[in-house]
Amino acid sequence: MLTALVASSKGGCGKSTLVTQLASHWAQQGRRTAIVDADRQGSSYRWAALRPDGVPGVLGLEGGRKALQKLPADTERVLVDTPAGTDEGDLAPYLDQADVVLVPVLPSAFDLNATLGFLERLRGIGRVRRGKLPVALVGNRLKPWTHASQDALAQLAEEAPFPVVAQLRDSQAYVLLSALGKGIFDYGSEQVRNQQQDWLPLLRWIKRQA
Repeated sequence: MLTALVASSKGGCGKSTLVTQLASHWAQQGRRTAIVDADRQGSSYRWAALRPDGVPGVLGLEGGRKALQKLPADTERVLVDTPAGTDEGDLAPYLDQADVVLVPVLPSAFDLNATLGFLERLRGIGRVRRGKLPVALVGNRLKPWTHASQDALAQLAEEAPFPVVAQLRDSQAYVLLSALGKGIFDYGSEQVRNQQQDWLPLLRWIKRQA
């Protein structure tokens, strides 16, 4: 079983987007996939409940560590959606079971400053410090043609202690599909395939760590 922990100290950075899109990918790959939604907003949990009959199902569980204990024995992929404002103490119940940690980052000064402090604290956690728990950054809602996105990526490359492994372009598709309980991997049109390309570096990175 592969467990991906999605965390950030900043709200609204796209944790649930990461969780639901990765869940839709693994479900479409035939992997038995579950979401543990520890965020009180419950966005990922509601998304899993909305999955229509025409796409592979994703198990959604609410709660924290106790929810992890309720996972079926044949679960192959688990995504943990953590609340905003988490610190190392809040993450402790999940870190021992996580195989990778993913941190989404938005291209704004507020998000970068908050995230860099969070990353320094994350780097001090035992398993991370010993190289036993890989951490990756995911640039989210980027507009590659703008200076703001370019500068944000440059700052992360220079100052962040972990690599930026994927750059996700800003798109309303994620918002629209989330309301339907779907992800971009549930479709095969050419337009959606272009969006899927943004995720391939992240999927390859996760596969290497596993």
